[in-house]
Amino acid sequence: MKFVIQRVSHASVTVDGGVTGEIKNGFLVLVGVAENDTREIADKLIKKLVNMRIFKDENGKTNLSLSDVGGSLLIVSQFTLYADCRKGNRPSFINAANPKLAEELYEYIIDECKKNIDIVETGSFGAEMKVELLNDGPFTIVLDSRDIC
Repeated sequence: MKFVIQRVSHASVTVDGGVTGEIKNGFLVLVGVAENDTREIADKLIKKLVNMRIFKDENGKTNLSLSDVGGSLLIVSQFTLYADCRKGNRPSFINAANPKLAEELYEYIIDECKKNIDIVETGSFGAEMKVELLNDGPFTIVLDSRDIC
């Protein structure tokens, strides 16, 4: 499982001309699920995500979490995080989970995040989405379950 976390001043997702999710201060999280991922793996990444301290404190140090600053989450499924580009110029996605497993874990991640963060917005699983964001920093972190679990 991979989470690409971007600290944002604002972010939104549009599907078919309609906004499905929009936040102000918080994290835009792109979520990639692999075939061997489980809820237990998701739990470890979720714990890291909701407790990540990358907002500035009164001394300008990155020391505050989402809850410390009243931040929000915008969670977007992104199977292309598992692109394999080793051969040729056309990526292979054989390492990405099948859609049924990916959607199940994506929904699980959303539900678990809602237990910790007041505002959790989403994209639309499997849809063609337009994602807009203003990266604050810029500050981008990649959590990969291979490095954490």
